[in-house]
Amino acid sequence: MGVALAALALFAGALAAPGAEAAPAHDGQASQDGQASRDGQLTDLVDPFIGTENEGNTYPGASVPFGMVQLSPDTGHNTGYDHAQDHIRGFSGIHLSGVGCGLGGDLPTLPTTGDITETDYARYAAKFRHDTERASPGYYKVGLDSGITAELTATTRTGVQRYTFPATDRANVLLNAGQSLHRTISTTVEVLDARTVRTAITGSGFCQDTKPYTVYTVTRFDRPFTAFGTWKDGRVSTGTTRSSGTAGNGAWLRFDTTQDHTVEATTALSYVDAAGAAGNLRAEGGRGFDRVAGAARAAWERRLRSVRTQGGSDTLRRTFYSSLYRSFLAPNIGSDTDGRYTGWDQGIHRTSGFDYYQNWSLWDTYRTQTQLLSLLAPREARDMAISVLKIDEESGWLPKWGYGTVETNIMTGDPVTPFLTNAYAQGLLKGYEEEAYRALRKNADGAPPADSPAVGREANSPYIKAGYAPYIKDRPHAKPGDSDFDHGASATLEYALSDAMLGRMARELGHREDAARYTARAQNYRKIFDPSTGFFRARDARGAFTGPADPAQSEGFHEGTSWQYQWLVPQDLPGMISLIGGQDAANRRLDSFFAYDKLLGDPAKTAREVWVNGPYSYYNADKYNPQNEPDLIAPYTYLSTGQPWKTTDVVHAALTLFTDAPTGMTGNDDLGTMSAWMVLSSIGIFPVQPGTDTWGLSTPVFDRVDLSLDRRYYPHGGFTVRAPGTSATQRYVASARLDGREQSRTYLTGADLRASRTLSFTVGAAPSAWGTAPSAAPPVVR
Repeated sequence: MGVALAALALFAGALAAPGAEAAPAHDGQASQDGQASRDGQLTDLVDPFIGTENEGNTYPGASVPFGMVQLSPDTGHNTGYDHAQDHIRGFSGIHLSGVGCGLGGDLPTLPTTGDITETDYARYAAKFRHDTERASPGYYKVGLDSGITAELTATTRTGVQRYTFPATDRANVLLNAGQSLHRTISTTVEVLDARTVRTAITGSGFCQDTKPYTVYTVTRFDRPFTAFGTWKDGRVSTGTTRSSGTAGNGAWLRFDTTQDHTVEATTALSYVDAAGAAGNLRAEGGRGFDRVAGAARAAWERRLRSVRTQGGSDTLRRTFYSSLYRSFLAPNIGSDTDGRYTGWDQGIHRTSGFDYYQNWSLWDTYRTQTQLLSLLAPREARDMAISVLKIDEESGWLPKWGYGTVETNIMTGDPVTPFLTNAYAQGLLKGYEEEAYRALRKNADGAPPADSPAVGREANSPYIKAGYAPYIKDRPHAKPGDSDFDHGASATLEYALSDAMLGRMARELGHREDAARYTARAQNYRKIFDPSTGFFRARDARGAFTGPADPAQSEGFHEGTSWQYQWLVPQDLPGMISLIGGQDAANRRLDSFFAYDKLLGDPAKTAREVWVNGPYSYYNADKYNPQNEPDLIAPYTYLSTGQPWKTTDVVHAALTLFTDAPTGMTGNDDLGTMSAWMVLSSIGIFPVQPGTDTWGLSTPVFDRVDLSLDRRYYPHGGFTVRAPGTSATQRYVASARLDGREQSRTYLTGADLRASRTLSFTVGAAPSAWGTAPSAAPPVVR
């Protein structure tokens, strides 16, 4: 064992051996590569490689639904894995699916053989070939050109790696505490005993610099190492047990695999402290790789079975269930197994009756994924909403874009309001209604002070006074992140949308004066309408319209143009339609926006060659951008212009952008936002007024979809959508019935879903009069 390792062995009791976590009811017998027999299982339809190329920024590695750990390979792309690359720098435990900037990637771990000569993971990265990769929910495997096979799986708070080495007495595992996908500020790595390594990693950054956060890890191997050491700033030492610094720190462990070729390692995370990581390891570790992989797969199977489809091609089903899988990847558990979590005040708190969640890409998710989780995972969605309220309680302000224990202030507007009013409208805030309302009222009527990390509604003062957020180009930022003043026009539209949703909540809770005030403010979208151009346009601090008059060249809109933001008035589409000249004028503009004539001739070609101009081509465009959030609701505008069949035409064309290839994601997935759009649009129900419980209707792509719903929120325990014979040629709604009764409206309410069992569409080859009456359109939010 060696003198140093013998000494370490005396301290083996410093970290108790992890106990076995109870196996789930459906575990299964796993095979040698961690995969159990899966006859007819929906997990077989999921391909985690979808979206890993062309800036979808998904990851192929292992996690469980909403897990703290996302154990996945990093290839050198700034967000983790890129299918176009062929070297793996390490397998790290933290990733966010589909984000556009580097975040996570903490503690990349890599198996190697031979001497330790490099400590920069860009230099010691292992070459691999894609034909050696396999991935399925909760499992990943790759054969490295070095002859080592690596396999990954996960529990909620631990990641488990299994390495199969060639026969050698110099099989190594490198734990790189000093490199990640963001800026590493300080690290400490400690070899605790002959099987255990502990780290503390403090990092910062996401698109811009942020307040720092710290993640703690404990890694325990299934057998003792034969040698070990650490490194610091490129200098490798043998037998040393500790290394700390501003970055560039790590540990290496050596094993003799001449007889036993396999080494397993379990790494537990905590955002609280080292004791939290050790506790998570004791609670969730100790089961062995195959059992963990089987349990992870079973957890995913249960989630996927909340939606059962009939009809559709194999490719469509693979694409659909892969999208459903990605919709359940975030937000993520932030509390440890003992209930402790680090709040946004950086203090340690303990949950009581709920699980604490973190990672809030709210500008993205409030439009689609929030509503999907409210429908399919209401228990977790309730805890997520409560967690957001805890952020306000503990830090003083609601979040905008939160990562881990800190605010990043990325993106603009007021996305937290429709996020929470949706939870309220879906019945998820029972007992928290007034607490939520107080937090939202404070957020809607003020802005965080200078000493708060949050920016909140940064432009609220001029917005409340003048009715719009001014566009002030190149205004110095007082805090890290994005500024609403840089995007005054779109911020105005987002504020007004949120005011409408809060006004409705206020009215239902009996706050009538507030309701009238917010409902009036919901009309502020009119303040940035320029009659001379017929489009929304940014205004400067003096009130003058500013920037190019051409709406395709407009300024002051975040990741979009005036063409793309013109439909972001879901609270009052009749009012917006009136502004631009009425229903006929609106339909002409919509047809131009979607290139509708070309779309009818070749939907897929129009989607790929007319709409899409690159994953980050947000500006200088007069066409629909299905790859980014501001346009997600736009196809459903036809429901309010008397031509609902065109919604189906546009939605089905956009669905062709989702495929079962690595390039099969349209734009960044943004923590399940685009995936949830695909799922909901495929089912035929879509949240056309985010922040309420209004669901717009379009033709499903499946003959039948059965939703399994939580009886605590949906008394029937399920809802079925039928569209027998639906296809590319039979795609128009001829009629619809809700529990056998005529459904003439183009929308359902939450009450409809709770009271009903079945929505049935009759479809045909040509548009019909269904849904064309003015009374059929989604109502104004009041």
